[in-house]
Amino acid sequence: MNTLKTLAKQLPVIRPLVEERDQLLTEKNQLRREYLQLSIDYQQIFAKTIDYFLALSKGIIHIGANEGQERHQYAKYQLPVIWIEPIDEVCTKLEANLREVHNQRALRYLLTDLDDKEYEFHISNNAGLSSSILDLAGHKEIWPEVRYATTRTLRSTTLSTLFKRELIDTNSYDTLVMDTQGSELLVLKGAGNLLYQFKYVKTEAADFEAYTDCCTVNDLKEYLKQFGFVESMRRRFAGQLGVGDYYDVVFERVAVPTILNFSAAQHHAQPPTP
Repeated sequence: MNTLKTLAKQLPVIRPLVEERDQLLTEKNQLRREYLQLSIDYQQIFAKTIDYFLALSKGIIHIGANEGQERHQYAKYQLPVIWIEPIDEVCTKLEANLREVHNQRALRYLLTDLDDKEYEFHISNNAGLSSSILDLAGHKEIWPEVRYATTRTLRSTTLSTLFKRELIDTNSYDTLVMDTQGSELLVLKGAGNLLYQFKYVKTEAADFEAYTDCCTVNDLKEYLKQFGFVESMRRRFAGQLGVGDYYDVVFERVAVPTILNFSAAQHHAQPPTP
């Protein structure tokens, strides 16, 4: 009885506290909803701006083309595009897709840092999207359903040799896009001083060993630095706690490098002023 009387006396004090708690919980939930909406809005805006360079580009060299999924996006900016894809059957689909757009063509090459070297090229079971000259490593932790379905021997070419062989005008293409599943640094090394002709480099890269002995975002960042590039934008699109993250990264050349190396490709032009 005394307990009930005590509770009755405390009710006027407890009731406002309970109401205040409920109000705080309501406000907390509202803030959480607003935060999630802001996060979604931010991601949508950021997804649109990661390709800001397209409006500033003259032309694109896209290495690791697959079926040319970005062809319509490039076409909106009326950009000339050279797509480079090493898998024969995928390149055939790419060529068919490019009939829908103007001033875009496909070339069948495997690009690395060496000419005329044989590689075991692994073709993945997801329409070739994860195909690589490297073995799968941490990639399997994020996409366990992806595996290699077959392997074939391909012979490599460097980007600098490709430009000469295909008579590509260096002045018409100032943007390099790469998605070669871990071998992007080899592609850059194979470009030699041709990199001085590019203003923008966009690449997909991870911050962990997604493929065995693959390059990471930091590896690419350090290499491109000597050519006057700095990271201008990064967008995370996949990842797993304890494994690492995958990004789309854009590098922009902001200065003429102070250290020049012309020994690798003497036939290329001097580095232009940005």
